[in-house]
Amino acid sequence: MTKAQNMPKLHSPFVRELDENENYVVKDEINEGYGWVFQDDSVIAVEKLDGTNVSIMIEDGEIVEVWNRMNRIPFFSKHGAFIMKGLINSYSKGYMDDLEDGQYFGELVGPSPKRRENKYDLDQRLWIPFSTYSQNKLVYHSWGKYPKTYESISKWFKDDLIPLFYAKTHKMKYDTAKKEGYIEGVVFTHPDGRMAKLRKDMFPFFYEEGYHE
Repeated sequence: MTKAQNMPKLHSPFVRELDENENYVVKDEINEGYGWVFQDDSVIAVEKLDGTNVSIMIEDGEIVEVWNRMNRIPFFSKHGAFIMKGLINSYSKGYMDDLEDGQYFGELVGPSPKRRENKYDLDQRLWIPFSTYSQNKLVYHSWGKYPKTYESISKWFKDDLIPLFYAKTHKMKYDTAKKEGYIEGVVFTHPDGRMAKLRKDMFPFFYEEGYHE
């Protein structure tokens, strides 16, 4: 059996620093080693979901292990029941149909006993695999159509980022989803496996007076 791996920690492609109000925000400077995010046209921008990190291990076509980070979750336990229910719901929706043997990372979203908020307003828990569902259905085709500058990306995040997952799960038009739906940020993904992330709360505009009104 393949040994389980932890989900790699994702970093910002921009340098971050504390501002005058002690907010840890990005600035107009590319992090060392992250130029590929802006230079390689094969990079895709995928909506970053805000949930519980869960991975599954598949062997001979069967799910044999479930992990929360590096904590193995028993199939039958009070602690992991909400995770298993999310996996079952996603399996019934066909989210695992294209997964071959190996380990797959995803986000468990929806109502949870550990989270008071249900940011995506779901009526059931769902496990969303990153390498299939997210990279197929939650891709921003607008990425790369505008200058890949700090100013342009900041404006994209502030004014134009669409909550794709919210729109799809609630069958909303994008204009409506932008007004009502939740979105955390974006994961930039290279075909060779490199990844980086940006969240809305990494940008200075997030802390401006009136932004959340």
